This record gives sequence, structure tokens and C-alpha cells, in this order.
Amino acid sequence: MTQEKASSNGRLIAIIAMFFLFAMISFVTNLAAPLGTIWKNQYDWSGMMGNMMNFLAYLFMGIPAGNLLVKIGYKKTALLAMAVGLVGLVFQYLSSVFGAETPVFTVGGQPVMLNFVIYLLGAFICGFCVCMLNTVVNPMLNLLGGGGNKGNQLIQTGGSLNSLAGTLTPLFVGMLIGTVTASTAMSDVAPLLFIAMGVFVCALIIISLVAIPEPHMAKKGAKAVKYAHSPWNFRHTVLGVIGIFFYVGIEVGIPGVLIFYLSDSSVSGITTNATAVAGAVAAIYWLLMLVGRATSSVISGKVSSRTQLIVVSATAIVLIALAIFLPSTIRVSMPAYSVEEGFNMAQVPISALLLVLCGLCTSVMWGGIFNLAVEGLGKYTAQASGIFMMMVVGGGVMPLIQNAIANSAGYMTSYWLVIAMLAYLFFYGVSGSKNVNRDIPVDDEVENAL
Repeated sequence: MTQEKASSNGRLIAIIAMFFLFAMISFVTNLAAPLGTIWKNQYDWSGMMGNMMNFLAYLFMGIPAGNLLVKIGYKKTALLAMAVGLVGLVFQYLSSVFGAETPVFTVGGQPVMLNFVIYLLGAFICGFCVCMLNTVVNPMLNLLGGGGNKGNQLIQTGGSLNSLAGTLTPLFVGMLIGTVTASTAMSDVAPLLFIAMGVFVCALIIISLVAIPEPHMAKKGAKAVKYAHSPWNFRHTVLGVIGIFFYVGIEVGIPGVLIFYLSDSSVSGITTNATAVAGAVAAIYWLLMLVGRATSSVISGKVSSRTQLIVVSATAIVLIALAIFLPSTIRVSMPAYSVEEGFNMAQVPISALLLVLCGLCTSVMWGGIFNLAVEGLGKYTAQASGIFMMMVVGGGVMPLIQNAIANSAGYMTSYWLVIAMLAYLFFYGVSGSKNVNRDIPVDDEVENAL
């Protein structure tokens, strides 16, 4: 085997490993929602708390994760992430074993038991895992693709597998859990947690056997180095960091408020199985994200990230504006599902269809923003990746703000916030993504040794 062929095979194996990690990210994240339905029966305010703890972890772990890439490399960071995720799942399992009779504090006069606190701690630890994995796979795929359009193409392909895992995980969890009733407890889903632990162990073994390039890791025995600049010195990177914060808020907020809107029969006009219909319609949004990412993975080799971001942000603005202004009396048929009726077609406001179609637009934004924001960073890419992961906390912050607007001014009115964030992304694609700091050296030579 020639050296060139061996190098090509090694690159392919590394790409496959990164794709696998992309799917793992979605697997971990999407465990939170179905487990949250169990806790919601005990604490009516707790349904999204596990999800919030996942996102909150990004705020604390983003920059440290980027620093880990520099100090111990991509592979060891990924292995450490797997170990951390395993610990998080163990904590969630422990919440089913003890603490159900031990009150810790009260919320609204209702005692909150220790087992719920243990569960939240487990979800928070799993958030560390997901943050670290995200920090690894995005710059690694961009690097393996050679940056530019090809780098974005690999990120979008990995994103497709991420969306596929995100679609399949709730279905798989649903089959294992079955119908959630008031008596359903965490102990009833212990087999699910054991399966998840098994997946993490397998992932840890697989990644340990794969050779992964380490372009940004400090050399063994070398003194710590301090660069004269940082990712914060690049305007297009700083604006991209803000863009990622807004993007995750857009991605989560659109279907999140849509579910509340359709579930509210007095507003949506859906009088039968409104909650089930809302869940089914929102699921189509995530399915369209899979379609969009798969499509982008095909065209990204020829169509630039900048062009894609401009087109999809402008399209999403038009779709949401129409959803806001068109009256709810205009109805369309969309697929729905309920236990009583199975799969059927439900009549929903046309705004639901327009909002769901935004999934095609949001699907390509993450890869596009990341690709544009790290373009030309060179040795600063790993640090920038950590900063980006920190800002994923926007998926917890902006939907909360949107929900507050929805409660006070109406569901559709809250989508003006989404339009404002999309307008920023449009600006970033048109102008903000241009690298105006090309005078900053980004090669691998050390600028200043400590």
C-alpha cells in the first residue's frame, strides 16, 4: 500500500469516526426530552429542565473544551467526552435508585426531592459530554474537508446523521418506555439507561482504535505557548459567535413555540388531540432539517457557505412573516398521529406549515456559520471552536425570551424575535462573514514562548 493510499484511507476512517460522534451528540441530547415527560408528571414545571441543563453546560464547558483540543488533542478530548457522558448517564440512573423520599428544597410550596436534583446533575454532566464532542467534530470535519466549500460539505453530511439520530432516538425511546402515565418513574426506564451506557462504552472503544489527525495539539515536551492574538481579534469570528448564539435560539424556538401554539385549542382551533397533533407537526420540522442537511451535503462542494446562508435566512424571514400575517382561519392538512386514531391528516392553521418549512432553512445554518467564522483562523481554530460551543447556550436563553413574549403578547407575535435573529444572520452572510483581519499571522509558528 502506498503512503498516499494509506493517508487517504486514514482520512476516510477519521471522517467516519467524526460522523459517528455527530450521531452520538444527537443521541445524548435527545434523551432529555422523553425523560423529561416522566418528571413532568411529578413537577409540572420540570419538563424542559433536563434540556436546559444540557444547554447550560455549554456555557461553562465551551472554552475549556477548546483548550483541551490544544493541550491533549482531538482524540483524547473525544475519549474524555465519552467517559464524562457515561458518568452523566450513571447519575441519571442513580436518580431512579434513591432520593425519592428526601426533600431538598421547595418550588411553589411543593417539595423537590433529591432524586430529581441527581437527575438534573446527570443531565448537566451529559451536557459537558455533548459540548466536548461538538468542539471536536466541527473543526475536525472542516479540517478533513480542507476548509471552504468541501469543509462545509463534510459538516453538513455529519449534520445529516445528527438529524437522523435525532429523529430515531425519540422513536426508539418511545418504544422502550411505552405510554407515560402518572405512575411512570425513572426506575421504569432503567433498561434504556443501561442501553445508553452500552452505546457509550462501544463508542469509547471504537474511537480509541481510530487514528485521528492532531494539527492543533501542543507537541509533547514543548513549553506552553502564548499567541499574540486570539479568535476574538478576528471580526468575522466574533460576529459568527453571535450568529451561532442566535442560530441555536432560532432552531429551538421555532418548533418549541409552535408546539405550544398548536396545543392551545382556543388559539389554533384544533379541538381533537391538539397535543398529539402539535407533537407530530413539530416532528416534521426536524425531519425537514434532515432533508435540508442531506441536500446541502450534496451541493456544498459547489455552492458556497455564504450563498447558502444568505438564501436560507432570507427565505426563513419570508416564511415566518407570512406565518405571522396570514389568519389562522386559513387551514391546511398535515400528517398527525395519536394513540386513538393512529396516523391521520389533521387540519391546522397555515402558519404551522410555514413554520415547519423553516426546518429546511435552519438545517444548513450551523455548518455555514461555523465554516465562515473559522475560515482563515489557522492555529486559532481550536480555541474558536470552544468559544462557539459556549454560545450554544443561546438554545436555552432565546427560546425562554420568545416564550415570555408569547405568554404576554401572543404566539405569533413572539416570532418577530426570530425574524430579528434571522435578519442578523442575513447580515452576517452578506457582510459580517468577510475576513477583514488577514494581516494577523495564523501559521503554526509560535509567536511568543512563555
